[in-house]
Amino acid sequence: QVQLVESGGGLVQPGGSLRLSCTASGSIFSINAMGWYRQAPGKQRELVSSITRGGTANYADSVKGRGTISRDNAKNTVYLQMDSLKPEDTAVYYCHARARTVIAEFDFWGQGTQVTVSS
Repeated sequence: QVQLVESGGGLVQPGGSLRLSCTASGSIFSINAMGWYRQAPGKQRELVSSITRGGTANYADSVKGRGTISRDNAKNTVYLQMDSLKPEDTAVYYCHARARTVIAEFDFWGQGTQVTVSS
């Protein structure tokens, strides 16, 4: 019903920046909130940031002050700007979308994009 495709990952030096993008397609009009999760090797997937259709954002404590989430509803795209990157930020970052109907909620996930912070 909804497909999510991420881009923007790569190798970044500590202290550097990058911007992740996620574009939704399919039943895009059913999407409410969108966000970013990440999963490092040997660790559980964790929420990084989320944003509602109206623009209300929240952030994990680990990225507050360094991450900025934004959403372009016209382009069906959510972005995550990450600054002052640390090696601890290394993970696969997954785009997430929640769609809601009158009878159910659905969660959709992108394929993930690798972010590696290393010198």
